[in-house]
Amino acid sequence: MNTIIQNEPSSFAKVGMHQVWKDAMTEEYESIMKNDVWVVVCKPRDKAIVTLKWLYNIKHAIDGSVEKYKACFVTHDFSQKEGIDYNKIFPYVSRYTTIRSIIYLVASQGWNLHQMDVKTAFLHGSIKEEVYVEQTKEFEIHDR
Repeated sequence: MNTIIQNEPSSFAKVGMHQVWKDAMTEEYESIMKNDVWVVVCKPRDKAIVTLKWLYNIKHAIDGSVEKYKACFVTHDFSQKEGIDYNKIFPYVSRYTTIRSIIYLVASQGWNLHQMDVKTAFLHGSIKEEVYVEQTKEFEIHDR
């Protein structure tokens, strides 16, 4: 088994000039823009602003080699207030017990199983509230 010696950066400052991480960040940003996730507006004075942070992940193949460098936006703080900026929270995630149950069902019935990685799956949820997100400095748009 190969020993993996590459480390995932813990912040944008630690990414440095590594092109693989810049490419991963660009891919994430372009996916968000392609899906019309947000509209750039002037910062409102009376609204809470959600700040973003980059998270970095190295996805490995079964032999331990690097398969993909992944960067994604996550919210950085909890500036929004329940009842004012949002009303309820529920994550779109699967529990391991559910995944194991599905695998058991597939195996016991002799069915085929196909796994896939859905990019930007969270972007297809519906919200009624207005959410204001601060632009990341790496992809800031200045003309609005």
